Amino acid sequence: MAFLTIPNVRVVGLSCAVPKQIKDIKTLDCFESVSEAEKTIALTGVKECRMASATKVCSDYCMNAAERLMECIGWKKESIDCLIYVSVSRDYIEPNTATVIQGKMGLPKTCYTIDVPMACSGYCYGLSVVSSLLSLGCMKRALLLVGDTPSKILSPLDKTMWSIHGDAGSATALEYDPNATPMKFNLMSDGTQYDAIIAPASGVREPVTESSLEMKKVKNGIILNRTHVRMDGMTVFSFTISQIPKCIEDLCENFGIDLHNEMDYLLIHQANKFIDDKIRQKLKLEKEKVPFCLELFGNTSSATIPMTMVTQIREKLMCGTNRMILCGFGAGLSWASAYIETENLNVLPLIEVD
Repeated sequence: MAFLTIPNVRVVGLSCAVPKQIKDIKTLDCFESVSEAEKTIALTGVKECRMASATKVCSDYCMNAAERLMECIGWKKESIDCLIYVSVSRDYIEPNTATVIQGKMGLPKTCYTIDVPMACSGYCYGLSVVSSLLSLGCMKRALLLVGDTPSKILSPLDKTMWSIHGDAGSATALEYDPNATPMKFNLMSDGTQYDAIIAPASGVREPVTESSLEMKKVKNGIILNRTHVRMDGMTVFSFTISQIPKCIEDLCENFGIDLHNEMDYLLIHQANKFIDDKIRQKLKLEKEKVPFCLELFGNTSSATIPMTMVTQIREKLMCGTNRMILCGFGAGLSWASAYIETENLNVLPLIEVD
């Protein structure tokens, strides 16, 4: 298991941006009736999501969140040493989206830029990457931009995916601080199940052709083409229920963390209400310690953890010390948990973008 302890890094601030456009689950064309939509809402807990306009992509929301956050905490552009973009919603296969963002934001040419193309486990993995880079003190300040626009890569006629996913982008500001409480990580992956969540014609192994774009009926309520993300629901459910509680428990056991008495919040990836409730129940945690933002924003992929922080516990995070375990899981298959402490965190109100 990949247990990491990373010292000398402090989380300074956090912001999230979402589209103004709302996708009402009850009105979606992928359902045969309103009653079918209502059953899905009852199971998943998702009533509505945000959907990007035709001209906006994930990096736009991340940049908006980053610029507003930098203004709030008083960071100058020339002080940014590192920018990491975590998303499967990249602007291009080449070049890196992080480099494109650096240019658009006017950050210094000395800024280290890299993409981490991960989905639902991406926030935890991104934190491990950026904190590793900062911990030696050669770099002092970094921006971690994490999010996705699933509406760009899902079929609107796939009721299993389109009905629960929403678009969002986030920005986390981190800096070198020798006095910071070390972050602790448990990072895992299982590539033998890579095709459990996959967009088959989305890279160089299966180039896009005319036939790739042909919409085909897989089963009732699922019509998609080869470029759309698809999911083996039973495989993912089984993996989640068996591996995610264990990942969190192993983190706590390895680092001597008392899950029930030394933690203020468990922030887990917002997959759907049924799955997340099962995880919480397996860990025997009260509801107050496991906040959710599914109802109004859905599954925003790698952005679900920062979205939960911004929309559900913002005021708590801004006052005093908060001890949190974060856990993301999904495509790869990959999953990760992290223990972090924050103090008087700068958390902006949710930003809505046209």
